[in-house]
Amino acid sequence: MASTKVKEPVCVTGANGFIGSWVIGTLLEAGYTTIHASIFPGSDASHLFNLQASANPNSTLRIFEVNVTDGEAVARAVEGCKGVFHIASPCTLEDPIDPQKELVEPAVKGTLNVLEAAKKLGVRRVVLTSSISALVPNPGWPSDKPFDESSWTDLEYCKSRKKWYPVSKTLAEKAAWEFEKKHGLDVVSILPATCLGPLLQPNLNASCAVLQQLLQGSKDSQEYHWLGAVHVKDIAKAQVLLFESPTASGRYLCTNGIYQFADFADEVSKIYPEFPVHRFVGETQHHLVACKDAAKRLIDLGLIFTPLEVAIRDTVESLRSKGFLKK
Repeated sequence: MASTKVKEPVCVTGANGFIGSWVIGTLLEAGYTTIHASIFPGSDASHLFNLQASANPNSTLRIFEVNVTDGEAVARAVEGCKGVFHIASPCTLEDPIDPQKELVEPAVKGTLNVLEAAKKLGVRRVVLTSSISALVPNPGWPSDKPFDESSWTDLEYCKSRKKWYPVSKTLAEKAAWEFEKKHGLDVVSILPATCLGPLLQPNLNASCAVLQQLLQGSKDSQEYHWLGAVHVKDIAKAQVLLFESPTASGRYLCTNGIYQFADFADEVSKIYPEFPVHRFVGETQHHLVACKDAAKRLIDLGLIFTPLEVAIRDTVESLRSKGFLKK
């Protein structure tokens, strides 16, 4: 039940991306009336105003063009807000040419700039969007135990295999916890699995591309970075829940269960037999222990997850309508 209490002004970084757009929509529906939307300079934010018009036309949605590596620009966006949802972090469909410059530095510096602005400007809580990429791959994890929030990605393992996105997300989240420890800022992190659901933004995002490519016959087993999937609306609801729950603290894995990518592919092929979905044989994730309630910490706060089939169907419908999937 929605509270009648006036909602605090909040800032969302990466506001026009896949997760960011859903967080904006969820905040508007939850009655937040003052939202600062930080977007990468020159990127399209028009769909955010469509969300505002349909969800909460009396709200104030201010757009700030911000490169998160620019501390002063970040501070301008954060000023006057009591909550920050830090989602902005580089993620590309193509392999980076200079991973340090393209992925690692913006992720870490951007996170620290947001936290420094939050500390300086009196923000009550920062909800940091990390990723399962900060949790896995971790080859040293016990082979008989389901992954949980105590796991951290093995950086050397990723570097040796040139898997730079997990390196960037892990270093950024670790930097956030060091900052929190040193400065006492209230930080909560959410670690979403592969995000599915309708695309509110005009461009194709990396996580929905996993399903798109699977439907087109890709044989990529997602060996390094699979831990399950989750509907993007659940991630957005979880973000608001973590901001509003007084007892929330630490890390929160956000996935509708842990299971093999092969099982996901089987589910997709059953729903869409007309597509050339590859059928994997055996384990796609070595020693990955299945767990239905892997997001127990969020479930205990009251989050109810959307069934996987619904997440798959919603994504495919959206990919088709936007022209990213033929048939």
